[in-house]
Order: sequence, then structure tokens, then C-alpha cells
Amino acid sequence: MSNNEFLPYGRQFIDEGDIEAVSQVLTSPFLTTGPPTLSFEKSFAEETQSLAAVSCANGTAGLHIAMLALGIGPGDWVIVPSITFLASANAARYVGADVIFCDVDETTGLMTGELLKQAIEKARSEQKNIKAVIPVHFAGQLVNMADIAEIARSENLLIVEDACHALGGEHPDPSSNLTPVGSCAWSDMTVFSLHPVKTITMGEGGVVTTGNAEFAEKLQLVKNHGMVKDGTTFKKPKEGIDKNGQPYPWYYEMQDTGFNYRASNLNCALGESQLQKLKSFVDKRRDLVAHYDDLFASNNHIRPLARTDFGNPSWHLYVVLIDFDSHDDRADLMRALAEKGIGTQVHYIPVHMQPYYEDLYGQETLIGAETFYKKCLSIPLYPELETSNLDFVAETVAELRMK
Repeated sequence: MSNNEFLPYGRQFIDEGDIEAVSQVLTSPFLTTGPPTLSFEKSFAEETQSLAAVSCANGTAGLHIAMLALGIGPGDWVIVPSITFLASANAARYVGADVIFCDVDETTGLMTGELLKQAIEKARSEQKNIKAVIPVHFAGQLVNMADIAEIARSENLLIVEDACHALGGEHPDPSSNLTPVGSCAWSDMTVFSLHPVKTITMGEGGVVTTGNAEFAEKLQLVKNHGMVKDGTTFKKPKEGIDKNGQPYPWYYEMQDTGFNYRASNLNCALGESQLQKLKSFVDKRRDLVAHYDDLFASNNHIRPLARTDFGNPSWHLYVVLIDFDSHDDRADLMRALAEKGIGTQVHYIPVHMQPYYEDLYGQETLIGAETFYKKCLSIPLYPELETSNLDFVAETVAELRMK
């Protein structure tokens, strides 16, 4: 890869195997709801060491059906860190619940046990009915789920891990062994995004994993219109079962409100092909992050995210922290980098600062999230990059920042 090529902050890697996998579906009788979807879900569950994996249209849909499957609704409150994509909070609103924003560590962007405690205490003092917490693994680095689970379980809270950045990561399980993110050793469900900039891609797609068979069944139900065709679960068997005990060929029941959040066979075939490359993608990302870390080690003005001492990250993003004088200062740097062929992004604007949530709950101050937002900048990270590209990026960022 030449330094003359524009380097976005992230992008997918597609090879001939991926193209062949999708082509096979295109020439098959069924483009959706068939064997490729079932095969992908089985493979994903095996990869994450979970009981079940449920594919869906995207990570946002995954968060939505997780809320539905857990029975969260009006009158409930869900704790979400403010440094995350909008969907983490919006999923609670989709089901009529409300959001409590939790602060994050200003050096990692992550929710911590202590900050979760503070959010719970504040919410309890306001007599809010807290039902669940959505810890978010940011940039591929992991929340300490042991701490989060201990606190959440003591408060009888449900736990949904937002792992849209963290496929391929590993965290310590209750036996102190490393277990894949998605095993749900510390949670009720884990949600993944397989958008093109993520570690692997389905084109557009998402997956929810769980260790609870009832939750898995509910997830499958609500992602497909709340509709069932299994005669053993019919609520009106006289309408759907013939005299020989067989379901009528045409019969189905809508047993709950649901949505069309299915992922097509095309998406799932691509996802399964990409899943076979997950380890190599994660290994390459870890190598690239280590090289970036070395390049920035002696620079006091450009600092990588602080590293936690638990788990094994998979690194979706490479985020640096810079003491910008203002938003204009950061914008000037981003524009200057783009002119040099380097794409950057800001992850994220704190969700509690969005006009919708300020109109809903009023303005609040979360020091860690707001400090992190003022400093963060994501620079290119994806498997096709070479160390020479990273040298170019780091040198250019440092040079422009010192002007």
C-alpha cells in the first residue's frame, strides 16, 4: 500500500474467498432465511463460546431486540456510558424505557465499576427504577466485566454488553481463564456490529449472543415479526394443527410484536467467510497497535488511550488523546491530515450532550466523558495497513500538531 493512497480511519478487507461465498448464495435458490444463516449463527456461537448466536440486520437492531427479549419497557431505566455510539442509548428509547448516562474514565473512554456505582446511587436517590446496564467495550479495549457484574447483580440489574467494537477480544471469566467476548460469562447478552469498519463484516449486519436458551428463543422471535411456525409452541393449536397432529402448511402465529430484522443469506455467507479470518485480523490489528504505541511513546503531546490491566483487546480503533485548544483546533488538524491523505474521526460526541437527550432530561455534566471528547481523535487502523503507512501517519500527525 502506497502512502499516496488515501488512508481512511477504518475499512473492510474482502478477498476471493468472501466473493466466492457470496456468489454461491447468489446462484442458489434462496437469498434469505436459509442454511447460510443457520450455519453462520452456529459458527459464531462456537467462536464466542456462547450457547446461541442470533444474527440480525445490524448492531442497532441487535441492541433493540436485546431490550425486547429482556422485557425492558416503559417505566424502566437503563444505564449507558455517554462515550458510545447513539444506538447504545437509543435502544432503550425504542422500547419506551429511559436512559441514565454514566460517566467514563477520561483516559480510556470506558465505564468503570466506581462510575457505575455513582450512576446507580444518583438514580436511586431520584427513585428511578433501574432495570439494566449496557457496558460498552470501546475501541476494542474491554470494560472490566467482573467489576460491572458484581455491582449490577447486587442491584438485580440485567446486563447487555455492547461489544460492537470488541469481536475477537478476550476477558477473564469467573474461573480466571481468558474467554471470548460474547461468551456472556458476565452478562445476559452481548451485541456485536459487523459493519464494514468493524473487525469482520457482513456488509451490514449484527449478532446477539447469549447463554440463556429462553433469551435466544425470544431474540429469534422478535427479529422476525414475532411470528412462529413451530406447532409445538402454537397458542391456538385447534387453528393450526390438523387431525394427525401436523401443523397446517400455511399456518403461523404472531405471538408478540416483532420486527423484520433478519440478516439475509448473502450477509451471513459473507459473515461466515470473514469469521474464518477473525484471528488473523485481530493479530494484525494488535501488531499495528503495538507499532503505533512505539511511535508515540516519546511524544508528550500525542498520547494513546491509557491501557487497562485486564482482558485482551481486539482493537477496532486507534485513538490518540491530544490537548486541543478548541474544537476549531481539532478541525484544522483533521482537515490538514485529510489534505495529506489521512482520514480521521472523532469517537464520540458524548450522547448526553445530544439535543434530543438534553431536551428530554436537561443538561448535565459528566466530566470524564466531556474531557475525553475534547481530546480524542481516531487515526487509521485496519489490516491492510503496513508499518510504513503507520510511520507516515504518526510522523504527519506529530509534524502538523507542532505547527
